Amino acid sequence: MYEPKVNDYVRWTKGVEGWVYFKCDDYITIEVNVRPKDCVNYEACCLHRNERLLVLCYHKQWKDLEYVKFRESIHEETEDNLALVG
Repeated sequence: MYEPKVNDYVRWTKGVEGWVYFKCDDYITIEVNVRPKDCVNYEACCLHRNERLLVLCYHKQWKDLEYVKFRESIHEETEDNLALVG
């Protein structure tokens, strides 16, 4: 069985694909969308500059994941990575 890691790009059979953003023993989160915060939200909380849509994938569902590729860090913003995150 595939063991997901943070910064892996995965496809899930339920039609979800994106970067593994967080992992613990029970689940991972898959980042399926990223968009810049508007000015009001950024001023209210400037810890992060983007809003992220994350989907939970529980350990028992990891068997349904397909590994696509890996990135060195979340800050690696190549044209290829930006197109995948879209």
